[in-house]
Amino acid sequence: MASNNAEACCGPGFASPAEAMKAPREKLLYTVALYIGTGIQKPDYLATVDADPDSPTYSQVISRLEMPGIGDELHHMGWNACSSCHHDATKERRYLIVPGVRSSNIHIVDCVTDPRQPRLHKVIEGDEIKAKTNLSAPHTVHCLGPDIIISMLGDAQGNAPGGFLHLNEEFEIVGRWENDLGGMKFNYDFWYQPRHNVMVSSEWAAPNTFMPGFDLEEVGHLKYGRELHFWDFENRKVEQTFYLGEDGLVPLEVRFHHDPDSCHGFVGAALSSNIIHWYKKDDEWTWEKIIDVENEKHPEWPIPLPGMITVILLSMDDRFLYFCNWLHGDIRQYDISDPSNPKFTGQVWMGGLLNKAPQVNGHTITGGPQMIQLSLDGKRLYVTTSLFSTWDNQFYPEIRQNGGCMVMVNCDTENGGMEIDPDFFVDFGKEPNGPARCHETRYPGGDCTSDIFI
Repeated sequence: MASNNAEACCGPGFASPAEAMKAPREKLLYTVALYIGTGIQKPDYLATVDADPDSPTYSQVISRLEMPGIGDELHHMGWNACSSCHHDATKERRYLIVPGVRSSNIHIVDCVTDPRQPRLHKVIEGDEIKAKTNLSAPHTVHCLGPDIIISMLGDAQGNAPGGFLHLNEEFEIVGRWENDLGGMKFNYDFWYQPRHNVMVSSEWAAPNTFMPGFDLEEVGHLKYGRELHFWDFENRKVEQTFYLGEDGLVPLEVRFHHDPDSCHGFVGAALSSNIIHWYKKDDEWTWEKIIDVENEKHPEWPIPLPGMITVILLSMDDRFLYFCNWLHGDIRQYDISDPSNPKFTGQVWMGGLLNKAPQVNGHTITGGPQMIQLSLDGKRLYVTTSLFSTWDNQFYPEIRQNGGCMVMVNCDTENGGMEIDPDFFVDFGKEPNGPARCHETRYPGGDCTSDIFI
């Protein structure tokens, strides 16, 4: 039975983006926390953060669900049901699917029985996934009506290109989702827009390449992606591939507009530090670079320091685009009412290598702004600082001792603009088992990066 707790939204999703924006304020946040890479031999865990400003435990971790093993590298996660199955009253946004990108284990977490203390429901073992599908390194999770698809970044040996894992609603392995990868060289993120019969996927690198850490020479050796793939969604095959070249080095997070009729979407190219906009023109897909973050000189770098755009996000009304420059240390807001002509409307600094924000709310930030999650009404942006354990240790070595953190940024949805909230700070450097680091965040009632409308 679903809980009657008001903090849990157990329905299958919202009828429209406009309905989602009217949902009650988020009261809880679920955030993955990691010990891998710290030297602390403890499991990664799902942290529940109190986001209710009227609560005595506001901005504190109130429960921790440890995974059964050590070394998962929890990273991204997603719901078993979202607004793509709003029409089906039998569906329930109950389970959070929490993969370990290193172990390939997929943890199914019940967040409804007690939303403040999620419990482990099931584990799909990585070895079983490898044996049945020859896939490993799960990343992005999206529900697909009754089923679930997960982008997998490698084969069983950690080589590219990976593929897509298909689970049914009982969290059983159906097999591989795709019928034809075409010429896809790598895999990473994806988003689908069924009214246009399209799915778009992006590229990072093979697990064997990115897991040990970042080597700039491997970009020149073509071991990192620079292509965007457009799929025939119904037939599950790559229909068209765009080579983005130097403007699209390492394209990571992809986002379509939430409006299911829209053909507009965006991707952040991490190493080029560019935002690419794609859309349909005369019934053909095309793309353009719309934002270019300039590299900055740094005394300890032999080359100018790239911003490193590691995440992008669209507000539920499709008006604002947010992204983080993980190495520079800033979070930006653009008005994209005209997708081809974005207007810069806001910026805040936290962490980064440019030392423009040595302290936030009285705390020294180790790392840079990395993962972001926006409230459904668009007014609160939650930001965490960890990218990937080996990359964290390489670029921000002090994070092993200091841990990560979460801050909240208040967003002006009328005129644009951003400011860091002075009363919200979650310090993962002071966790019971020692300093941890934090990555992706989701809400019990759905959020701006998990809900797809059909």
